[in-house]
Amino acid sequence: MADFDYLFFLEVLTGGLLSGVMYSLVAIGFVLIYKTSGVLNFAQGSILLFAALTFVSLTEKGVPFALALAVTFAAMVVIGVAVERVVLRPLVNKPPITLFMATLGLSYVIEGAAQLLWGTQVHGLDLGIEDIPFEFHGILISTFDLFASGVAAVMVAGLLLFFRYSRVGLSFRAVADDQFAALAVGLRLPRIWPTVWAASGLVALVAGLLWGARSGVQFSLSLVVLKALPVLVLGGFDSIAGAIVGGLIVGASEKLAEVYLGAFIGGGIEGWFAYVLALAFLLVRPSGLFGQNRVERV
Repeated sequence: MADFDYLFFLEVLTGGLLSGVMYSLVAIGFVLIYKTSGVLNFAQGSILLFAALTFVSLTEKGVPFALALAVTFAAMVVIGVAVERVVLRPLVNKPPITLFMATLGLSYVIEGAAQLLWGTQVHGLDLGIEDIPFEFHGILISTFDLFASGVAAVMVAGLLLFFRYSRVGLSFRAVADDQFAALAVGLRLPRIWPTVWAASGLVALVAGLLWGARSGVQFSLSLVVLKALPVLVLGGFDSIAGAIVGGLIVGASEKLAEVYLGAFIGGGIEGWFAYVLALAFLLVRPSGLFGQNRVERV
């Protein structure tokens, strides 16, 4: 039997972990909404697509990078606040399936609006980072993946600091722990929810730019949310830390499975292995690694 190539193993593992950070960034958008309102926002992928498509369309029309970024962020805030106020606020206290179907329908509305505004053509998005691998102690690492992971890590750290130390962040944590207790102490949910949706829009903007630069800005970009679902199952739907750990597990495991299991059972494992892993977690630990077990009285 040939000797095990540890350098190649570390190279595959590193690439998987870097991809996993980007999965985590998408999953965090789900977590922010789910923690405060209990809504699984299936429209997150369409919001991500709208952000990337708006930014790249503005830059192609000659708008400077910084201005296009600011305008796109403003659009994300407007969309987030409008969705919360017009669609979800009237559905408060409705069954979870009603809220889920509302966000599912909303995803098609947002995609249709993006198509009307910017068209259906595929765009290339250049963030100025060339995807040239470099060698580190014998391990080849993608420059773009490292950059994207660094941006995602800064975003995650910023969100953690904001929600831990700012007044709005503390209010957010109180609402996430117990909405009724938060109301009892005078917190105003109608002010907190739009803030959370705006934060989710910022996450969608960053994720949309990174994923758009990697795979092109096209309407299939919205399907990246499907990769976030196994991440949420593994880490927990209500934990930012869980989204990070879940993304790393999914990214690393699917790359390793593609390389080391693909030789035995065929290629294409990377596309579905994460869902097999998520199914196994559902059977053993339905709440995920960091998710809270909810006890309901009936």
